[in-house]
Amino acid sequence: MTKLSTLLPALLLAAGLNAPAFATEDAPFSIAIHGGAGTITRADLSAEQEAAYQAKLTEALNAGHTILADGGTSMDAVVAAIQIMEESPLFNSGRGAVYTFDGEHELDASIMDGASLEAGAVAGVKTVKSPIALARAVMEKSVHVMLSGTGAEQFAQEQGLELVDNSYFNTERRFEQLERAREKLGVADKQAYLALDDKYKMGTVGAVALDQHGNLAAATSTGGMTAKRYGRIGDSPIIGAGTWADNASCAVSATGHGEYFIRYHVAADICSRVKYLEQSVVEAGDAVIHDVLLPAGGTGGVIIVDADGNVHMPFNTEGMYRASRVGNGEINVAIYKD
Repeated sequence: MTKLSTLLPALLLAAGLNAPAFATEDAPFSIAIHGGAGTITRADLSAEQEAAYQAKLTEALNAGHTILADGGTSMDAVVAAIQIMEESPLFNSGRGAVYTFDGEHELDASIMDGASLEAGAVAGVKTVKSPIALARAVMEKSVHVMLSGTGAEQFAQEQGLELVDNSYFNTERRFEQLERAREKLGVADKQAYLALDDKYKMGTVGAVALDQHGNLAAATSTGGMTAKRYGRIGDSPIIGAGTWADNASCAVSATGHGEYFIRYHVAADICSRVKYLEQSVVEAGDAVIHDVLLPAGGTGGVIIVDADGNVHMPFNTEGMYRASRVGNGEINVAIYKD
């Protein structure tokens, strides 16, 4: 499905007319990314690990920023940033995805275009190397919003996306997390109602961006929850919960305990507050993350960018891997609360 915004300049030129200037040199643009929130303290990371996270966050941020600075689209920027993190074993998405209780990997992703409110999502895929690329294909090349499981994988194959064996996502670190989780859970049939610590529920990567054309985009990709069973799906592929973008308000990507983000439709709620209550992204984001989500027992965070390029990245956990850049300003990379 080809976008009108893509066809219009070519059609005008073919008719002998000048294409409108969709972007100007002084048009605002911004990007923010996250690599998961949770119990992340300085005691948890060695100096080498901290440096590795900072370097990969910077690489992902730069991948998206370069596209925006060159006049590219927010959609291309968020996908480029996320694919860097999907290919890194540091994050719970793609290559570093956590294990299910049965020792496999089931991945979810979603993406949304703030200009058209079109969206695409995939859930429970096991053999697609880049779930975010598949989510975008669902949005652009199908009549659906969400595909799951083997059907989503069949669609990926038809679209020529790269498929891999499920073992491609194996990492020693995540397997050790699975073993510890299994010990805590004990008998398998109790997993549906026994609670794990937050560190087993966190992780996810995401990106939000405003391009020089004035369009917002948001995208999220995850391996889900360690030791999940029964085809559990969290908030990451749920439009309105883990991902939302609307040019009239803002773009949001979430990370945290997904069940709460679904119940409180966190991403859409933040943008609704911006749109209808005329709150700033700081006011809206802080209200939802600290005043709504946390009292209910929900932990995690979000990244937000609005139609003017303002960025806010609130979270109610001890840390959140995050980075942002407004225009050609300073690169901000952070991990801990302070």
